[in-house]
Amino acid sequence: MAFKLSKRSLDRIEGIDEELYALVCRSIHETPYDFGIPHLGGLRTIEEQRKLVESGASKTMKSKHLEGNAFDFMVFLGPRVCWELKFYDDVGDAIVKTAKQLGLKQLKWGGAWHIDNILDWDGTMLDAHNAYVKLRVEQGRTPFVDMPHFQKD
Repeated sequence: MAFKLSKRSLDRIEGIDEELYALVCRSIHETPYDFGIPHLGGLRTIEEQRKLVESGASKTMKSKHLEGNAFDFMVFLGPRVCWELKFYDDVGDAIVKTAKQLGLKQLKWGGAWHIDNILDWDGTMLDAHNAYVKLRVEQGRTPFVDMPHFQKD
């Protein structure tokens, strides 16, 4: 099934890095699930980021969203937004595949923070995520899972 980004989603990624913009626009045609860009899923102001940190929705004031070097997405199942993580690694696979096709050199994924460049990962995004969770558990740390997030470092 062919999906298309809505005008609202396109507006929400206005101002992000050109390669990331192209990546989002092309990935929608490669993904097994429809997706869009949530409110504040693209470029953010300092004030918007501060409010997200204060509410607990973000962990840092050094977000790549402030530079336009990040985007978040949300999966749609039919007409409703779905936040079940099992769909996000599949969309992540499509985004990574598309990034490689476009010739991007570096991309970091919020489902596997321990991998500096997810484009170098050989397995699926589910494998990368599981490796991240396993590593954090072994370290006695709580994993910070942000599967809807991609960024350039």
